Amino acid sequence: MKGYVLSVERTIPATPEAIFDVLSNAAKHSLIDGSGMLQGKRPEAPQRLALGTTFGMSMKMLHMPYSTVNRVVEFEENRRISWQTGPTGRMERLIAGRIWRYELEPVDSGTLVRESWDITPDHQRVFLKLGDIYSSKTRRDMERTLERLSQLVTGDQERSQTS
Repeated sequence: MKGYVLSVERTIPATPEAIFDVLSNAAKHSLIDGSGMLQGKRPEAPQRLALGTTFGMSMKMLHMPYSTVNRVVEFEENRRISWQTGPTGRMERLIAGRIWRYELEPVDSGTLVRESWDITPDHQRVFLKLGDIYSSKTRRDMERTLERLSQLVTGDQERSQTS
């Protein structure tokens, strides 16, 4: 983790447009989630994300369900999308603020996808960075996410169901 940003990269043999179509559709996020925490989008989520839109996600950690509200804070068609996430209400002041970012760069063999977990604005950034265990788990989960994203956009569904 450099500063408060953890990033992983993977070249995916697909166009930026195909990858961005998945990333900009909140209903598909649970298909690529490598952490196992994402349970699906909330019913009020828009069909396609855009700058400034909000969408809710149902989550589960250690068998405890919760939900988040996310706001798209960066949006460049087929190149970059990010959302800031956290709970609403009283908990927002304590644990909200992390940003999930995806950057897409066309390369000869497809698209270089960089996923970043930016905790710079997060209220818990000091605690989140303390132990290597958390950042190691997050890195592993992000690598799994990019693998599942690759499998989804390349049509390698048989492998994605066994991962």
